[in-house]
Amino acid sequence: MMICGTPEIKAQEESFAPMWESFYITPDNTKLKALSEAMAKHNKKYHNEGPYSALVYSVVSGPNMGKMVWQMGPLKFSHLDSRPSGDGHDEDWRDNVMPNVKKLSHGEYWKQDMKVSNTDMMDGDVSKTPILHIRFHEVSKDGGYTVDHLLGLISGTIKAMDGDNPWGVYDNQFRQGYAIGRHLATVSFLKNYAEYDEPNTFKDTFIKKYGEESWQPFVEGMSDAMSNSWDEIWEYSPELSGN
Repeated sequence: MMICGTPEIKAQEESFAPMWESFYITPDNTKLKALSEAMAKHNKKYHNEGPYSALVYSVVSGPNMGKMVWQMGPLKFSHLDSRPSGDGHDEDWRDNVMPNVKKLSHGEYWKQDMKVSNTDMMDGDVSKTPILHIRFHEVSKDGGYTVDHLLGLISGTIKAMDGDNPWGVYDNQFRQGYAIGRHLATVSFLKNYAEYDEPNTFKDTFIKKYGEESWQPFVEGMSDAMSNSWDEIWEYSPELSGN
């Protein structure tokens, strides 16, 4: 999920679908200053370029509010064979970062679906869209075969909307079951919170593109295909990230 900056995609998307490693950090709130200092130092030394670049986000809304997200990429699995580990990397993480952390959770790998994503207008500068609106989806046991079609409808609508509307789709690469249910994530990349005050033209654009008779089947199809969904808002933390 995403999850889910977009640095360096344009240079790499022709050779592989970009993927990110990510996990949640539950900080020890009595040690936030020490955690911030250790995290910034670690990332800027060991995770400042290429597939090992680290992005850090603060979760400000949703079920994981108050946690941080650490994200590395874009990469492919073979990059993990040479991920930073020497030159004091592992010791620094163990001795300086982890003593300020209560828990790590949801270690995941999210691969972007470039066929339906709408991120071509993004230039890799994460600071231009520091707010991520992430919608996690649990794909239903019986309706999953329609997901690709439904995502195609959403993608076509977003691409037809006026203005730039960066939006990404990310697949969780390993089985999550239904106790966890974090199967799929869609991400809207926002410049600021004021964008939430702008009129939502998705429905009108959908009807204009596909016809009014298509709207209700789409709504019902989404309800059948997804057995659960929920939102989180993440804020980019440049001072804690690698670059």
